[in-house]
Amino acid sequence: MVADGGFEPAYLSRLETGELEQRVATAYEHLRACDLCARGCGVDRTETVGACNTGVLAKVASFGPHFGEEDPLRGYRGSGTIFFSWCNLSCRYCQNYDISQRGRGREVEPKELAKMMLSLQERGCHNINLVSPSHVVAPILAAVAIAAEEGLHLPLVWNTGGYDSLITLGLLDGIVDVYMPDMKYADPEVGETYSEVKYYPQINQAAVKEMHLQVGDLTMDDDGIAQRGLLVRHLVLPEGLAGTKEIASFLAEAVSRDTYINVMDQYRPCYEAGDLPPLDRPLSRAEYREALGAARDAGLQRFDRRDFARRRG
Repeated sequence: MVADGGFEPAYLSRLETGELEQRVATAYEHLRACDLCARGCGVDRTETVGACNTGVLAKVASFGPHFGEEDPLRGYRGSGTIFFSWCNLSCRYCQNYDISQRGRGREVEPKELAKMMLSLQERGCHNINLVSPSHVVAPILAAVAIAAEEGLHLPLVWNTGGYDSLITLGLLDGIVDVYMPDMKYADPEVGETYSEVKYYPQINQAAVKEMHLQVGDLTMDDDGIAQRGLLVRHLVLPEGLAGTKEIASFLAEAVSRDTYINVMDQYRPCYEAGDLPPLDRPLSRAEYREALGAARDAGLQRFDRRDFARRRG
């Protein structure tokens, strides 16, 4: 069975060959000395929780059709989002800190996670959008295998903070259809200060290059709905903290000028940001225009339409 327009998601061919089942087993083996995210904490997550505060089971905060995502994801029936609790980043300004830093949600078995995916498909969503999935790759793969056996045929979206290990990306090769990583910082010291992880730009850039190697530039159907490829998110921070110019140059020169990017302007102080100037204030309109201009000057040419609408406004 295939998705709208005759598109077949990548994981179905892996299901038929038995490789998807092998990937599931391999992912669970990695939990015993966990290296499934770039933190590489080495904890036996079959016995306790890792640096991500998560053990074997995924914890889900909510799921449902989402109409606030990028144009190619939300379409006209919504993106089928599943929000996972906890995170492998510790962003001190996170707008979803109750989920990512405080762990709001409940643990679910892979069978229940598979039912969520199938429910989103039944509700007409265009895709299965896995939000903050990097630390729960094993139960996600297990759920995909179950759901695919029961008729799941929507594109899988890996909606990540961008601190992904190449080990995990290898497990996802030929399974994920759309990679949607954040590119948060161009300066490792900024990443360590505000997200409490080491070498964010180096790890992030290596991950984004690998994602693009696997799926290429974003492709869409006749209705503009994403089917396969790379979609990058970049949140502009006050006083240029995110390094928009450097990130845009990296994408244009080392990945592809046709990279689809959402240069986001919605930064506002949340969580601990009130004590972290300059993050203690919203982004100014002038700062956003400067960042968007830098991305265009770097040679990028595929932007989420809402950005152009704001710029014209």
